[in-house]
Amino acid sequence: MDDAMIHPPQIAPAFADLVAKYDGPAPRYTSYPTAVQFSPAVDEAIYRDWLAALPPADPVSLYLHIPFCARLCWYCGCNTRAVNRHEPVREYVQLLLAEMGLLQQALPAKLKATAIHFGGGTPNMLSVDELAAIFGALDNVFALAPDREVAAELDPAVLTRDWVRAAAFHGLNRASLGVQNLDPKVQAAVNRKESFEDIARCVGWLREAGIRSLNLDLMYGLPHQTTEATLSTVDAIVALRPERIALFGYAHVPWMKAHQQLIEEKALPGPAERLAQSEAAAERLAAEGYVRIGLDHFALETDEMAQALSDGGLRRNFQGYTTDAADTLLGLGCSAIGSLPQGYAQNIAQEVGWRAAVREGRLPIARGVAVSPDDRFRREIIERLMCDLHVDLGAVCAAHGRDLADLAPALEKLAPFFADGLVRRDGGTLVVEGAGRLVIRSICAAFDAYFQPEAGRHSRAL
Repeated sequence: MDDAMIHPPQIAPAFADLVAKYDGPAPRYTSYPTAVQFSPAVDEAIYRDWLAALPPADPVSLYLHIPFCARLCWYCGCNTRAVNRHEPVREYVQLLLAEMGLLQQALPAKLKATAIHFGGGTPNMLSVDELAAIFGALDNVFALAPDREVAAELDPAVLTRDWVRAAAFHGLNRASLGVQNLDPKVQAAVNRKESFEDIARCVGWLREAGIRSLNLDLMYGLPHQTTEATLSTVDAIVALRPERIALFGYAHVPWMKAHQQLIEEKALPGPAERLAQSEAAAERLAAEGYVRIGLDHFALETDEMAQALSDGGLRRNFQGYTTDAADTLLGLGCSAIGSLPQGYAQNIAQEVGWRAAVREGRLPIARGVAVSPDDRFRREIIERLMCDLHVDLGAVCAAHGRDLADLAPALEKLAPFFADGLVRRDGGTLVVEGAGRLVIRSICAAFDAYFQPEAGRHSRAL
């Protein structure tokens, strides 16, 4: 590689230039291989083999998917549905308990669970009694670590003080509240209306219950959203001093999520304006004492995530950035994805099919992918880039018995990024610089052996 590549110019392109050159589709790399590579080749039988081979002494993490909401937010890309009566939730919980029983029969031992994450949907759609039943079943199937992390994604519109108290009794110690944007015009355009006072009241209940880590989700790129509205929301939210803030870009994929067709496309900000919103918010958060983490997270310096970034322990999984060190994540509920040493396994996404499988006494696996030695090699490179914005390629090659020359095609793909000062190479180390953070997904795609940009299966990088 010539000196121009190793020591590139340090002037990053303007937002308009970034968009023109790099705003193509790219995976979010919450796994590698990504879900695009999942297939029915991984079925219940294979999943049972993988479960039986789990080391009994190793800890696991758990993800429980609750696919119900009281309202349908038009921007949402999650697997969920709005319900106006509780019976579907109650029936779902009974089947979730049954799935736990099936999992218990397949496991080699009562494994230690060090982290439990409730996602959705809206986990606080669960009643207090249903929470108690779920935790009782979890305690029966797993050895719940006394210092376990218990996290839940919450909708302020249906959160109550009693629910918070009950969840805290069962160990809830991390919570994430969806805020998105506080501009009434933006809220009306995505069918999600709530005031700052609503958010502050929920934060108060969570703090009162002793929740030690709080995350607030914000978004940019929503219809009618401006940089001014973005900064106004940031200024309001930081006054609550959440330990973490996530700043996600809205992904408009109406061909995948039909309800997004309700969003007026001409009201969406363009890519350059989206970047302006994102960077203005990032600068404001940095000024307020938040450390920028990876692609879209921010944390106070005292938070475990910021500390993990500092010591190289930050990880990435289907919930985004995490400090969870367990090598196994078991998914429960429709569409839930598990990550095991042998590969990834996903439950049936459609609720009807998931319900039918569990009623028939089958682990409801629909698809997945086994990981190869090459997958593990590339996964480590991609994860470190996504988390740390740098990677020691020489060290990764040595750990996987590979030669640095194996990465020559990937490094060649990065030539434009080198030339634009977005990436530099220092010996065997690759470092993302400046505005390179904004196109980190595209940088990682250079190491993805499966990525086909022309296939149009991913949201745009910017």
